[in-house]
Amino acid sequence: MEQLLERFAADYAAKQDRLSGKGDDQSTIHYPAVFLFIGDKSAGAIEPIMKINHKKWDNSAGVMYFHVGTGTGASGAASESQASGLAHAPGRDFLQESPGDSREAKLRLSRFTMASAPAAGDAKRLRKEMYQSFYRNEEQLYGLNRALRQLSYNIADYGRLYSSFDRIHLSVITRVDDPLNVFIPEISLLAQSIFSQSFKSVQMDLYVLISEREQMEAFGYGSAAGIAFLRELELMQCSDFSFSAKLHLTEDGLSIPVTHHAAPLFDLVYVLSDKNERGISASGGMQGNYEMICHLSLLKNRKQKEGHYDMNTGGYNNTSFKNNIMTESGRQGYVSAGFARVKRPNESIALAVLYHFYSGLLQRMKNLPDWGMQEKMAFFGLDSVSVAGRAAELVPDDTKIAEMTGMMTHPVSYGSLKRMTLREAENALFGDGCAAYFHSNYVQEAAHRLQKLDSGERLRAWVRSRLNEPSAAAIFAVVEWTDEKNAGSVLEAVQNRIRDLSAHLEAERGQLAGFYEERVDEQPFPKRPLMEKHNIRSFIRFFFETAYQRKRAILLLETELKLYRIYEAELERIHSEYKRKARELENLQETLLNVARASIRQADDYIGQNIMEYYGVVTAEMMYDVESRRGEGTFFEERFMGSIAELLEEGLGRVLTRLAEVCRKELLEADALDQTFEEELLNRANVATDYNNKQVLSKEELFKKLYRTLEENAVINVRLLEYTQEHRYEEKYFFGDAESEFIRYALSADETSRIYKLGVVHEKRSSGVEKLNIMGGFHLEDLMYYRNGRVYYETYVQNGYEFHGIEPERLPELR
Repeated sequence: MEQLLERFAADYAAKQDRLSGKGDDQSTIHYPAVFLFIGDKSAGAIEPIMKINHKKWDNSAGVMYFHVGTGTGASGAASESQASGLAHAPGRDFLQESPGDSREAKLRLSRFTMASAPAAGDAKRLRKEMYQSFYRNEEQLYGLNRALRQLSYNIADYGRLYSSFDRIHLSVITRVDDPLNVFIPEISLLAQSIFSQSFKSVQMDLYVLISEREQMEAFGYGSAAGIAFLRELELMQCSDFSFSAKLHLTEDGLSIPVTHHAAPLFDLVYVLSDKNERGISASGGMQGNYEMICHLSLLKNRKQKEGHYDMNTGGYNNTSFKNNIMTESGRQGYVSAGFARVKRPNESIALAVLYHFYSGLLQRMKNLPDWGMQEKMAFFGLDSVSVAGRAAELVPDDTKIAEMTGMMTHPVSYGSLKRMTLREAENALFGDGCAAYFHSNYVQEAAHRLQKLDSGERLRAWVRSRLNEPSAAAIFAVVEWTDEKNAGSVLEAVQNRIRDLSAHLEAERGQLAGFYEERVDEQPFPKRPLMEKHNIRSFIRFFFETAYQRKRAILLLETELKLYRIYEAELERIHSEYKRKARELENLQETLLNVARASIRQADDYIGQNIMEYYGVVTAEMMYDVESRRGEGTFFEERFMGSIAELLEEGLGRVLTRLAEVCRKELLEADALDQTFEEELLNRANVATDYNNKQVLSKEELFKKLYRTLEENAVINVRLLEYTQEHRYEEKYFFGDAESEFIRYALSADETSRIYKLGVVHEKRSSGVEKLNIMGGFHLEDLMYYRNGRVYYETYVQNGYEFHGIEPERLPELR
């Protein structure tokens, strides 16, 4: 049942996400952008980043993606190659495309496959051997040149999408423990050199991803390799870092040096982990880091929109940020970030509406009709006319009594007969023959018919048929009316009827017994003097028409009494059965409430306050609107819920399935729920409620909690030794509608005590608000990952492992 509810909520949320984002404004990047993924372990970031950029940037069709891998490992490139039927020779398959990519994506995603290390399987020298083989394999280097030149040409085809072609933004993305990052200086500088032939400047940023979750098993070597790369990174980012190597190769085999003069290699280096600075693992794994990469890229390369928003809301200034994270000695600090998004809590909304819809149905089912006892008895088919009619069906008609006049008689004179009592006269004329005949043809036949009828099942079937009628009382009415503890219950009426019938039956039996004691000559049948045979026949006809008709009437009463006693026992069983069903329906309400509340508690990317209160009001209004247009009781018609009792026969899951179908169709798609993020938030904030209800927040309180939730969820995604290290510098940016009430509130909140820069990236959007926190100024030795991994690095080096392509003496000392 909980799985069904999760699927119901997830389906609604997915549909709303598809709809709500359609009206969102997209940002535009100013300069061309290329995302360069280095290493097999970074391949998993390609598709998510492409999707995020496609959704957020209106000129994302011109963004290029380039992946350098070995064709094995995390990227799955080897299997892709086999699937596409392409040869996978090193350096040749530089435009290999994943079969799963769309046609447009294939044009913008290039893959270059590097040869594996010659000493395959020798982890001790893996990074070093791969580095040295890179320089030895001219064919591979030439292939990389061709691939990057082709990439540069492809970018030129999309020049119309950008405001300026003077600069290109190159974002290099790698995993800290991927062996291919040993080539980062070579690949990055070769790309920069080739792009410089088409662009006046190339701005390079490096994004280093740390997946501490994946190092649970191979923590030793992975940590050592990660520290090895960080040590090389420290060299790359030194202010006096210089580099020169013959990386350019012409088609004639001539080599041209690529040179980098004394300066940090990358403009900024971002370190992003799947564990935040509080030491808590990110719930979405690396997905949050991919969001940050895209938003950071946008922040640095965004086309300023016309209007006052960007001018007055603290836009990002890259030069200022770099200066603020640099030490007095000139040492450049590293950067990390945190990201949070809030949107309509669609899953919680769906579950809240479902709960309130069901509660409304349950309330209507418990709203019993104001019926009198006659109407209640008629509902169960237990009114006196119906039961008497049923008894008449069980007792044979009086035809066989009329036939009794033809029975053989004993020879008795009328003279002796008239002085007898009726009992004596019957015995004298027929012996026990009449009694046997009546017992066989009436008493036994009635008993047989009653047994064959199965009156209890017939009553249950009757009740079920009444409950299946759209206008019938509901299950709760059956429970209420069959409870003997309730005054005026049907069971009480049946018991009273049994007492009345029993008393009436005893009176009839007594009168019949008295009748049998009367003398024959006192009876009012036609008598003729001196006509003995005529008088005997006249007496016999009178006797059967009176005594045995009265016996048949008594049998009718007895049969009716038996029926009522059967119904009494059956009503008790019906009460137990429908009380259980009513309890199941009430338990379903409790289940829906618990699931809805749990969803609200778990929706930590949004505010859960006021959801139950607000959607209780909204759902009640929507149900009233449907009933005002289609009539009272419409929700129990066949086109809506139909018979709850009939659904319940198939199980509670069937009730829930039908409930979800009707709720989705009739309520969740209604105009009342078609609200933007801001509208929905404000409506929930302004919900009318009891003053004493402390669970409901005012608009200001709701904004305040939302503001704090965004801040708490945008915690920096890197673990540092000191939370407030010496050179910590922060900037925070909201991505959303600058005209919205919430953004205006957020800009003024903590304004006087704020120690960080706060800005807004204005995007008209209906789906939600995003926040990006940027923190810089720390150094690699401030990382917990660095401190924990250093001991592994030193141990592996002492045991003969060689991690670096260049001489270790050229690297900075471990700090």
